[in-house]
Amino acid sequence: MSTIKVTNINPPTAGQAVNLNGLAYPTAGPLSNRNLIINGAMQVAQRGTSTTGVGTEIAYNTVDRWRFADASDPSARYTETQSTDAPEGFSNSRKFEVTTADTNVEADEDQYTDHFIEAQNLQHLAYGTSNAKKITLSFWVKSSVAQTFGCGLIHQDGGGNYGVSYTVNSADTWEYKTLTFNGNTSTAINNDNGRGLQIKFGLAAGSDQIAGSDATAWGGTETYGQHSNTWVGTVGNTWQITGVQLEVGSVATPFEHRSYGDELARCQRYYQRIQSTSTSDPVGIGYCEGSTEAKCMTDFKVTMRTSPTALETTGTAGDYEIRNKANYTCNSAPVINKATADCMTIQFNVSSGLTDGDACQMRFVDTDGFLAWSAEL
Repeated sequence: MSTIKVTNINPPTAGQAVNLNGLAYPTAGPLSNRNLIINGAMQVAQRGTSTTGVGTEIAYNTVDRWRFADASDPSARYTETQSTDAPEGFSNSRKFEVTTADTNVEADEDQYTDHFIEAQNLQHLAYGTSNAKKITLSFWVKSSVAQTFGCGLIHQDGGGNYGVSYTVNSADTWEYKTLTFNGNTSTAINNDNGRGLQIKFGLAAGSDQIAGSDATAWGGTETYGQHSNTWVGTVGNTWQITGVQLEVGSVATPFEHRSYGDELARCQRYYQRIQSTSTSDPVGIGYCEGSTEAKCMTDFKVTMRTSPTALETTGTAGDYEIRNKANYTCNSAPVINKATADCMTIQFNVSSGLTDGDACQMRFVDTDGFLAWSAEL
């Protein structure tokens, strides 16, 4: 019979954690739901696994809940992928490869990847009170260049910025990093479904974005602590991240692995997608309204953060069709008719031929078709 060794429980001193078989666990709060980050292991990628030409817009491209953003028209460009290169215990990472180098990053330039946490999920941090809690960010990172990178925490409800940095010591090596942030005693986080905290990982940062030293308290200027731009200056350089965890306390605990199904459902609160995998895959059942229009109601897999306002499609009408006695190819891409956080009515249009009041099936024509809806922060 194996023996479980328990240490530091009577009681742990400040900065310690309970240790079970050499692994540190929190001294307060639950063992589950410690990680405030969704998809920190980069498992879920509903939009796809690779995007080229990244660098010209703010967008979610590959891995769910992780956005790319830029400011002031920077010149660097990247290929972004969900990579299978990861440290032991992980199967995926999010990877950026420089495809257009920037050897002269201008003062106002800022390229980064970020993650937003919904405000109502952060009430236990007690921000805006004297008991505001410290939080610790931990992650695995790998870069083809050893340098210092900027990292920042932004309080989206007017509580300021907390800019720090971390250093990659060895090129092409997975390294584990931890960063601790003091609680914000001045400003509360709203109890709503908006943006609470934003975590930024800098890729390229001009001098206006760098404070020069790491913060020890919340401030008003959105900057990183420190950041070097050596990495972005050469085509082919890479930067990867996985195992991102944000938790209450000043001690980083082992990454909270969640099942793929659990992580997918958490992601689907913010983005859901139906992808065709074969010819004539169904979207759903609906009814004809006149001879040119049909409507299909679909229930969301999970309740979304808010009602989606737009439907993402291929943009090609011919990728969608209505089956009503015969197949009728759409003459425009589907659109939202009505939506709540729980369901949506999708409108399909054809030139003619439908029978008013008949039931019908909405379908994809081939494997190119998809429908998606977003309620991202």
